[in-house]
Amino acid sequence: MNLPNKITISRVFLIPVFVIIMVIDWSWGVLTFGDTELPVSQLIGTILFIIASTTDWIDGYYARKYNLVTNLGKFLDPLADKLLVSSALIILVEMQLAPSWIVIIIISREFAVTGLRLVLAGGGEVVAANMLGKIKTWTQIIAVTALLLNNIPFSYLGIPFADLALYIATFFTIWSGWDYFAKNKHVFANSK
Repeated sequence: MNLPNKITISRVFLIPVFVIIMVIDWSWGVLTFGDTELPVSQLIGTILFIIASTTDWIDGYYARKYNLVTNLGKFLDPLADKLLVSSALIILVEMQLAPSWIVIIIISREFAVTGLRLVLAGGGEVVAANMLGKIKTWTQIIAVTALLLNNIPFSYLGIPFADLALYIATFFTIWSGWDYFAKNKHVFANSK
């Protein structure tokens, strides 16, 4: 297994650590930023989320720079992203920081695209993420990070950045999902 794939696997292994830190009440204290409070455990979980998200850029950089792009990497990398973001979104719903209807749209799109990828893979096609898919992923990561940070530092300025970022992420999620299906509609035309 090459280095980019090992980095991708490490992202998958960080997910349960992130979840455990976020869902257990560790009572490590609370930080206050103006009128906004942020539990220390939530800050630590957010830092882990950011680290795991950053590995997405790192593994892609090494894969392209050293010509280490593999079919395994093309499959694992977006799957790791989906697992990480979906875990965070579900936690945000539990924490009442994200509306469930948006999370349902985002996760449903991820399931649908993953299903389409599996159908394509069954036909010998492995499709790497395109630019629109990468924009979708990064808007989701920015939105999740802002929500996990309770909109700090924007809450001090009265700007609902986290909520706006989530709506932007939802827009790109829907658009990239539609684009993915439109570009691969031949799968449905050829099915029996």
